[in-house]
Amino acid sequence: MPIQVRHISYVIAAADHGSFRRAAAVLGVQESAISRRIRDLEERLGAALFVRSHSGVQLTFAGKQFVDRGRKALSEIGLAKSEVSAIGRVGDGELKIGILSSLGSGFLSGLIQNFAESYAAVQMSFVDGDQSEHVAAIRQRQLDIAFVTGTLDWPGCETEYLWSERVFAALPEQHSLTSLEELEWKDLAGEQFIVSEVAPGQEIYNYLVQRLAGLGQSPKILPQSVGRHNLLSLVALGQGLTLASEGITTTQVPGVAYRPMANEALPYSMVWSSQNDNPAFLRLIELARSMAKTAALNGVKAPA
Repeated sequence: MPIQVRHISYVIAAADHGSFRRAAAVLGVQESAISRRIRDLEERLGAALFVRSHSGVQLTFAGKQFVDRGRKALSEIGLAKSEVSAIGRVGDGELKIGILSSLGSGFLSGLIQNFAESYAAVQMSFVDGDQSEHVAAIRQRQLDIAFVTGTLDWPGCETEYLWSERVFAALPEQHSLTSLEELEWKDLAGEQFIVSEVAPGQEIYNYLVQRLAGLGQSPKILPQSVGRHNLLSLVALGQGLTLASEGITTTQVPGVAYRPMANEALPYSMVWSSQNDNPAFLRLIELARSMAKTAALNGVKAPA
């Protein structure tokens, strides 16, 4: 018979109260159940735990050793239950989140803000990177979730569309195209573009090539070894144009103007592993779906 937690509790209660009868009353079980289980336990251990008499029971030397160890064991089990219960309630925990979009405004910033307000004890850390880096990190359990552009299915991962953002061209303020309220791709023919060599530079490069190839000429795209903010500063200095999602347009850089591209929207999806059972991550998924559903009811739909 394996030793069970309740058997340890029976022994400790009997030792504390000096009687199987009183221990049974405190625990709310039959006296015969305690007596029988302790007898079975003694046979299993090969040593008597109690000296029995008409007046009650007293611990043997072996019994005292068992009770000392048993109290420590029950204490550790209690702590373990409390810790796991706290994590299950997302009272404590952490989330590692891969991002591609700006956190300045829009759906993602709203999601992070709402989650932080609901689960203040959860520590969130964020990692910039391109899609392939994020997906690899999710597969290796280095990230809990990533928010990426597109709706591609990634092997070994789950993907779900959440929201879309308009695409903008970032121009120098003095550029002639700033006179237009909205731009067509033909308006950008012959322009020089700059992209960052860090994420999401490669995605922007591919997007430009795809959209401009149909104009009959290869676009001139110059990679720059700078981050997002300095890239926009280079735009202000006339070094070239670039593209930005709607969330990025909240980044105000002196000398830069944003103009929306007609009929262009970037879908954003969340990517995660179905094997991830992090309670904090599961709550984030629930909140993201709820917000996406609300956005859809308000008329924001996934692109075709």
